[in-house]
Amino acid sequence: MVDHATHDDFHEPLSRFLRYLAAERGGSAHTVKGYREDLLQLIDYLQEAGCRRPADVTTTLLRRYAAGLHAAGYAATTIARKLASIRGFYRFGHREGWVSSNPAAPLRSPKRGQRLPKFLTTDEIGRLLDTPPADTDAGLRDRAILELFYSAGLRVTELATASDPDLDLEAGTIRVRGKGRRERLGIVGSHARQALSRWLAVRRRFARSQQPATPQPLFVNRFGGRLSVRSIGRLLEKHLAVAGLSGRASPHTLRHSFATHLLDAGADIRSVQELLGHKSLVTTQIYTHVTTSRLLDAFEKAHPRAR
Repeated sequence: MVDHATHDDFHEPLSRFLRYLAAERGGSAHTVKGYREDLLQLIDYLQEAGCRRPADVTTTLLRRYAAGLHAAGYAATTIARKLASIRGFYRFGHREGWVSSNPAAPLRSPKRGQRLPKFLTTDEIGRLLDTPPADTDAGLRDRAILELFYSAGLRVTELATASDPDLDLEAGTIRVRGKGRRERLGIVGSHARQALSRWLAVRRRFARSQQPATPQPLFVNRFGGRLSVRSIGRLLEKHLAVAGLSGRASPHTLRHSFATHLLDAGADIRSVQELLGHKSLVTTQIYTHVTTSRLLDAFEKAHPRAR
């Protein structure tokens, strides 16, 4: 295995590309880390094949690398992501002039079967939201987290990074910083507003061992620090178990449920797109497949002449 610290003439182009992703494209730390890992894996392969700089790479070599990913058993979604990283890297290199042509341009991602997002029914959501105890400070915090998750259709990172200035309880809105640093307004419904008000009333008592940070995180752990993405995932798993829904959901499932339930109730797809913060309507349209699938299933089960 090649030492990642000494990637010869690949090191500087890679560093410049990652800086470009973060500074100009607004990529999150998670996104930049993913690109870095994908490209380091590629560079290891290329150097073992005798390449010492990006300009040495050919389309044929990249196709062999892609074939190796298939042979190694990587999922189609993973291969598609890795190839997208390679195309982005060489597209940047062509623009910057350290390759004369883009050898990754002809690469095609494998076809991916469309998997419908998992979601909870409205009854299951109700059971989940009722699980945190209302007579403890931790329970009030967890209930506020779950209610806000579902009310605003947040990603877990968006919820973890929320701070007091983002929330306007009187207006029933929260400012959300989504992917690519795009901002949007989330809707905080009456149940979520009530849960948040109760949590904020006891937050200082809950995290008394540390001075509040500036800006104050909306949700904190028992030491007063910002509640992490991992911690939110763990508390969700705990409440899913209590609700008898273990293994049925992840933090993103609440977001899927939010979108599916809105469309089921007649919300127009462009409004749902805006609430979710999707850049493209195509991304939102997968939820219309969910609702259509449910309607067809109900028809086949109930209609006397469905079959």
